[in-house]
Amino acid sequence: MSFYSSALDRNMTYAVYMPKGSAGGTRFPVVYLLHGCDGSFRDWSSYSDVGAYAAKDLILVMVDGDCSYYMNAALDAKDKYEDYFVHDVLADVESRFPVLPGRENRAVIGVSMGGLAAVKLAFTRPDLFAFGGAISPAIDVPSRRFSWSRWSQSMRFRRIFGPTGSETRTRSDPFILVKTAESANTPYLYITAGEQEPLLSPIRRFVALLKQRNYAYEFHTKPGGHDWSEWASQVPGCLDSLLEHIRRP
Repeated sequence: MSFYSSALDRNMTYAVYMPKGSAGGTRFPVVYLLHGCDGSFRDWSSYSDVGAYAAKDLILVMVDGDCSYYMNAALDAKDKYEDYFVHDVLADVESRFPVLPGRENRAVIGVSMGGLAAVKLAFTRPDLFAFGGAISPAIDVPSRRFSWSRWSQSMRFRRIFGPTGSETRTRSDPFILVKTAESANTPYLYITAGEQEPLLSPIRRFVALLKQRNYAYEFHTKPGGHDWSEWASQVPGCLDSLLEHIRRP
């Protein structure tokens, strides 16, 4: 595994797992992995066996997003994490590594915070990705109302997504995007959650909307909560599904 930084308006660190045959001129599909809030890009390699999928001819890119939800912050003009990711990081990766071009060779998978980002990107940037994986996605965060008992969290959400009811919230809310996106153009969605997951109820409500509106998706649960012991157990199923829905050499 190697570590890199992209540089546009700011550095965005990422780490890469490469297939062993990457020195021979072969190009490979690329999978972007997004971590959860209060974590880092190192979580994927520290707590899961995701690196083993490099042996299945995938380039795996673990992207650091702080606690940004990989969004352009509505109330902080200097934090444009979505722009950094979809413009800076993608371009930097494709300039350095033997990546197959085109959306059909590109996937995004996230846990918790990163799961919300993966779903949002699947709806708003279907031109970039053929597959979106969301493991325990924090799917309801943009629709959460201000709470005095969680004042610090509510203020962070306000800075990232904007005030409750604002247009910027609407543009990031999967429960609204699922009703306006074109299902035929949206990447295949793979969603998982633990059966003791605190967010299971909103995740199930979101999955019901996917079914109602005829999106291409699958949904799985297994015992576990909102932590890496559960997420790591969901990674193989997600990546096996990806291998069925993405082009490989």
